[in-house]
Amino acid sequence: MTARPTGSPVAGGVHAQIDGPDGAPAVVLSGSLGSTLEMWDPQVGALVAAGFRVVRYDHRGHGRSPVPRGPATIADLGADVVDLLDRLELPRVRFAGLSLGGMVGMWLAANAPERIDRLALMCTSPLLGPPENWTDRAATVRAQGTGAVAGAVVGRWFTPGHASAHPGEAARMRSMVAETPAEGYAACCEAIAGMDLRSDLGRITAPTLVVAGAHDPATPPDHAERIAAAVPGARRHVLDGGAHLANRECADEVNRLLTAHFA
Repeated sequence: MTARPTGSPVAGGVHAQIDGPDGAPAVVLSGSLGSTLEMWDPQVGALVAAGFRVVRYDHRGHGRSPVPRGPATIADLGADVVDLLDRLELPRVRFAGLSLGGMVGMWLAANAPERIDRLALMCTSPLLGPPENWTDRAATVRAQGTGAVAGAVVGRWFTPGHASAHPGEAARMRSMVAETPAEGYAACCEAIAGMDLRSDLGRITAPTLVVAGAHDPATPPDHAERIAAAVPGARRHVLDGGAHLANRECADEVNRLLTAHFA
């Protein structure tokens, strides 16, 4: 077992689901704030068919993972992943993270580089301020529940055309956000509020793919451009049709990008 970088894993460990054959190269998928591991459903079949073992997990305070009290840091969320890899006896993995998951991926690749073989960062940012936006959202969900923000959140996840064409999917995603425990959602909001990974980017050595959605209002393509410019050798790709949850709206293109990058 390798030394653990700064950060405290949640007691009991985060919940994970594994698909694909034992012994195959492992791909870890890390999701957005307010999501569960089901957000990655469109990727699992394609990655397994490409010969990978897929590990999805719920961030602390999300889905079936424990809900610790108090604020979290990006280092804590990264330590949750290191703990998960240790429990699964996976010394080194491919890692794809979207939004909050991408923030965790940047932290891991800079602070636990021996664990990350290749990295895909999707619809994410190393600094997503101002901090008051996130502390205010944390206060809102603690007072009113995550249902109070679910509609606005999913409004940024999909383009209007996709949401209109797929109302059932949009409704499922709103329910996913609304069912996230308020304390878990708020703690991760506070992790984003206190995050600044810009100085970490130059220390990332894993081959890195940076993906943006052209119509993403939460992390527009210029965020991906700044990441790709700072990570040595990184490649950038903009999805013409995607908003924030581009892995679902542009699933076929994302699957091709991930399987090629991780091969």
